[in-house]
Amino acid sequence: MRANTIIMIVLAGVFGVLAVVLANMWLADQRVAAAATAPDAQRDTIVVARVALKFGDALTSDNLREIAWPSGALPVGAFRTRDEALAGEGQRQVLTPIGVNEPVLTSKITGPGQRATLSAVLADGMKAMSIRVNDVLGVAGFVLPGDRVDILLTRNIRNVQGGEEAFVDVLLQGVRVLAIDQVADESEENPTVAKAVTLEVSTKDAQKLTLAAGIGQLSLALREVASDKGEETDRITTADLVSAMRLEPVAAPAEPVDVVKVQEPPSRASVSVYRGIEVEVYEVPRTR
Repeated sequence: MRANTIIMIVLAGVFGVLAVVLANMWLADQRVAAAATAPDAQRDTIVVARVALKFGDALTSDNLREIAWPSGALPVGAFRTRDEALAGEGQRQVLTPIGVNEPVLTSKITGPGQRATLSAVLADGMKAMSIRVNDVLGVAGFVLPGDRVDILLTRNIRNVQGGEEAFVDVLLQGVRVLAIDQVADESEENPTVAKAVTLEVSTKDAQKLTLAAGIGQLSLALREVASDKGEETDRITTADLVSAMRLEPVAAPAEPVDVVKVQEPPSRASVSVYRGIEVEVYEVPRTR
């Protein structure tokens, strides 16, 4: 290879590396310049919880703090400063559990001087209704505030034969539990056997619960987390239980059938030939 060719290859490689380095430096300068000229993306602040807050906790300057937040992206009901969150006559209390560094919103706290009560957490047009339960009807105490349950009604009626027949209907579906006894904290994780469960229902559903409590027995069925969709249900009666437990009839064994075996005739036959007083026997093939 000629010396000039080798020199050209080396120079091409050097210039290529130099071009890459210069391009990276130019791109870095452009990013710095863009950052310097762009509007401040975190010039706003937002108030968040310094520690985990549960239902009924009062907001103070010690359990709140301010952090940087993108400009123009504040959630609805957020506070920019602690003074803004604590302004007004009287303290604000927590209605919904707030985690560490979670924004404090007006929908999760009371107004100044208001108490954290069930009436403050009810959705628009909804009512709080309590029903009596025990360790079995209350799903062994594993229903907690914030869960959703179905309400089942069990009762007995007199049939046309004069006897009583029991049946179960699904009265309400996907009802939100507001409180267990006097505990309304949704961050509560320890199951307890309750004597009363407070539910969030409409006015019509509250009427149904009141009527059902007087004519039968109410029980709870715990639904999956955050499930409030209804499903088609059927009335279950005592007859359904009997039909489910009834054994299928066993087929009687078939009567024995006589088997007749047909014996094939022998393939050869014996033929006797008499000559005077002598007899000669011959074996000949049998024809079919």
